[in-house]
Amino acid sequence: MLPETFLNELRYNTDIEQVISRYVQLRRRGRNLTGLCPFHSEKTPSFTVYPDTQSFYCFGCGAGGDAITFMRKIENLDYMEAVRTLAERAGMAVPEGTVDDGSRQQKARILELNRAAARHFHQNLMSDMGRGARSYLVERGLTKATVVRFGIGFAPESWDDLRDHLRGKGFTDQEMIAAALVNPGKNGGCYDAFRNRVIFPIIDLRGGVIAFGGRNLGEKGPKYLNSGDTPVFKKSRNLFALNFAKNTKRPELILCEGYMDVVSVHQGGFDNAVATLGTSLTPEQAKLISNYTKTVVLSYDSDGAGQTATKRAIAIFEDTGVKVRVLSIPDAKDPDEFLKKFGPQRFELLLEGSAGAIDFEIQKLKKGYDMDSPEGRVGFLQDFVRLMAGIPSPIQREVYLSKVCRELEVDKQAVALQLETALRRKKNGEKKRDARELRPFTARQASAKTDIEKQKHPKYVLAEERLIAYLVRDPGAWDWVGREVTAEELISPRDREIFQAVAARLSDGLAADMMSLSGVLGEEAMARLSEILASPGGENISAREAEDYIRTLKSFYTEKTKEQVGSMEEEDLRSYIASIAAKKK
Repeated sequence: MLPETFLNELRYNTDIEQVISRYVQLRRRGRNLTGLCPFHSEKTPSFTVYPDTQSFYCFGCGAGGDAITFMRKIENLDYMEAVRTLAERAGMAVPEGTVDDGSRQQKARILELNRAAARHFHQNLMSDMGRGARSYLVERGLTKATVVRFGIGFAPESWDDLRDHLRGKGFTDQEMIAAALVNPGKNGGCYDAFRNRVIFPIIDLRGGVIAFGGRNLGEKGPKYLNSGDTPVFKKSRNLFALNFAKNTKRPELILCEGYMDVVSVHQGGFDNAVATLGTSLTPEQAKLISNYTKTVVLSYDSDGAGQTATKRAIAIFEDTGVKVRVLSIPDAKDPDEFLKKFGPQRFELLLEGSAGAIDFEIQKLKKGYDMDSPEGRVGFLQDFVRLMAGIPSPIQREVYLSKVCRELEVDKQAVALQLETALRRKKNGEKKRDARELRPFTARQASAKTDIEKQKHPKYVLAEERLIAYLVRDPGAWDWVGREVTAEELISPRDREIFQAVAARLSDGLAADMMSLSGVLGEEAMARLSEILASPGGENISAREAEDYIRTLKSFYTEKTKEQVGSMEEEDLRSYIASIAAKKK
């Protein structure tokens, strides 16, 4: 268990608004802040941060908790890893000897295993068996210094080279399988996952080797092979070379398509390049980029797939607050080829001249039409109007409208009228969509369908919700509340668990705030507690109101339903009526 003194200091040095704003663009609404939920796809903000309780809650998907809970969910960490992350940001050291669970030990073991594998791959490359791989890297223009800096290695055409080496280091087959370095065999045993490939270690922001990417040197198998997800690696939440790019002095990050592009760009003097890991850009990766820059330059291949990826990336970055520019690469298919042909100085000019996302979209539209014909210009303008309708800034719409109409020598007023119609239709469509997206929230609030007891006994469950909120907000009230009600008197099993945790800490004279409770409550219970604190009416509860809630709870076990009363024997019925009369006196 973590010492209370440490938790108190961490609580003092951790502001949930600052933690979450690294991942979510927040806007202030009164005392609270709102934004688009990072845990589910939405267009209308339903994610709310509450500074007074240091909690968050999403009214769309039901995610909730404190800063520790948020870090666990957003970075896929266990409890202690999340605590360590927050402590590091606050300049604090986690006390030694704290209890940890098995998952941390497993992750530490996998990181140790990956580090041993990276060393072995690199040694292979520098040995006689790596002669062919070294020749390939030289042909690609990489220097020895670059190879060493990125820890590039080589996996030979062998089924057991890495496996046998790691066995000799004391690692088990099960550990190697968990690290995705070997594949399980059909008849037991295991075999190397990477064979006849140049190996690129993937390193996290702390300097740990978390996975590998392999470039095929033969004709069999996919060109690139990447580690599968493991306890230490999620490809959708990591970026290649961000461990270097995070320290760049340049104002932007360059997002490339593959490992070799990134390595070549870095070798050319641009230490701000990163790449996704065998997948298209994900919202998680976009949010990760937004933590380190406000501008990203998309440098994808100039082929059809690259252009499609560019358009998709632009859409993803829209929700992050990151400004997007697009690199147009003439006379080369990718940054690697361009640098080899023209050198770093020309690449620098290319970066400076990169177009904004809107310019990219307009140029892409133009390529689909014969701009010399009236029909082609009309078709382009129709698509252009739809593009402008999707731009929220009126100033940007006006600038590009004027620019395009001037270039095409068309009446700006006529196009503006078409744009007004498109904007009106879009607004009406958004209203309908917002209504659809609001339904899950409304259903959640109205019926609490995840809690059967709340459906059956809403009055009593509301009373226990308010009582929990009262204790969390006013822990001093436990002195008298603890004498009046016990956890066993609560109706909902979910709320009973929360009440027990709150009562246990308050009885020991300890804090019972969100951060304190995140160490003893699970993810679902923390989300429920956040929901309780976020519910209207849970603020500024008086002692008198709390007494009423206690009486309501206690009445649950004395008041009978109509069905119960109807089935009573005459004597029991008389006794029950007499008890009600006595209460009213």
